[in-house]
Amino acid sequence: MAAPEFRTPELKPYPEIPVVVEGTMAHSQPYVAPPEHQQPLGYPGELVEDWQRVAIDKMGELVAKYRSLQVFLDACVKCGACSDKCHYFLGTGDPKNMPVARQDLFRKVYRRYYTLSGKYLPWLVGAEDLTKEVLDDWYRYFHQCSECRRCSVYCPYGIDTAEITMAAREIMASIGLGQKYSNEIIAKVYKLGNNLGLPQPALADTLEGLEEDVEEETGVRVRYPLDEAGAEVLLVTPSADFFAEPQVDGLIGYGKVLHQAGISWTLSSHASEAANFGLFVGSYQNMRKVALRIREAALELGVKRIVFGECGHAWRVAYSFLNTLAGPFDFLDSRYPVPQHIVEVTHDLVKRGALTLDSSANDERRVTFHDSCNIARASRMGNIPGGQFVLPREVLSAVCNHVYDMRADTIGEATYCCGGGGGLLTDDLLELRVKGALPRMQALKEVVDRHDVTHLVAICAICKSQFAKVLPYYGFEMDQILSLHQLVGDAVVLGTKQ
Repeated sequence: MAAPEFRTPELKPYPEIPVVVEGTMAHSQPYVAPPEHQQPLGYPGELVEDWQRVAIDKMGELVAKYRSLQVFLDACVKCGACSDKCHYFLGTGDPKNMPVARQDLFRKVYRRYYTLSGKYLPWLVGAEDLTKEVLDDWYRYFHQCSECRRCSVYCPYGIDTAEITMAAREIMASIGLGQKYSNEIIAKVYKLGNNLGLPQPALADTLEGLEEDVEEETGVRVRYPLDEAGAEVLLVTPSADFFAEPQVDGLIGYGKVLHQAGISWTLSSHASEAANFGLFVGSYQNMRKVALRIREAALELGVKRIVFGECGHAWRVAYSFLNTLAGPFDFLDSRYPVPQHIVEVTHDLVKRGALTLDSSANDERRVTFHDSCNIARASRMGNIPGGQFVLPREVLSAVCNHVYDMRADTIGEATYCCGGGGGLLTDDLLELRVKGALPRMQALKEVVDRHDVTHLVAICAICKSQFAKVLPYYGFEMDQILSLHQLVGDAVVLGTKQ
């Protein structure tokens, strides 16, 4: 498919609120999932005949099931605090990409069918029937939300736009209007265990190749084991780590850390995927089905702890929901939290002096750290408040001598999304992804200009893939995005400990 033609936003000396232009992104929508991608998830293969009734009933079911959803729909006073907080609005100027306006696409229908005022006085409260035109707007604009939750940080009522987006997507999928990219990926997990559809022989060959490459480079045999029973750690990592750049360099780094620390570990071909796209489509049932593969693998292999690799929403699902989705994990070693992040493991080893590090190995790099949305706003690391911000930076500073933060209002809890999260990392939506990356690219340019930063570091597979794609649109090189554990792996001194 030929890439769509569009104009990349200009990086200006200072961030600007765009001029509002109605319908700027009304042409943008992802491919609709065909039947073979819908049915494995339990959804109809095409738009059902009585779709309006089914959608309205499903809305009522979700509002009754999730008390928070009803609160978010009822609480908004349209104060505007969220309006300029969305990276997609800042990059496109489309008013329906203001979080409050995107929410209202759902809220108006909710009011029409589930509030007294909307049933009897719809014109007074802005209630609307669920028409085909409204449904089309849902499909466009609820796929122009990466569920990053930055708007919720600034909302005085804490309204979570992501939860409304998830509900809208689940309703659409339930009537046969699912998104091809996300639903195809979930179907691949059910069939082969990972998002990319890599069978066990391909995984084994890839890992064998990594062992050969590392030994050739370092002279040390570092193992990258698969399906080895009795290992202490089950490492569950995004499948992009098996072959994509720079993700695979992160996987190499994990192996070096665990090898040098003397921790036995294994990957699993049954659960060769940390990511859980059930979150993006708002489906608890599909989230649980994907998560249960991890429990099954841990039991089958007899491991003592579960560690997650560098993936943002995978860590959100693991940290916030894994025990509910797939627990209890009372068969694991109670000395360790369930689950752990690879950054927590590495941070502990660094703090205990269990690794010998040569930070000068990264002296040619001047780096800045990107806080990925789901890690920043939906998780923790370690046993300190804000550990998800502290631990990665402390690891980074231990292995790299030149580390500089981007502007304070663009990192931490206020971090900007990469522009490709939430199930939007597809070339169907390339224009949206490029324009949505504008705020992060602006912040990156500022720190590059100020400190001669050469690389952007992330601990999320989607962020890495997104940046590799969009960096060239803004005058950067695609290889300026790095995995944190690539830097760690380059700095770890392998061999006999001193």
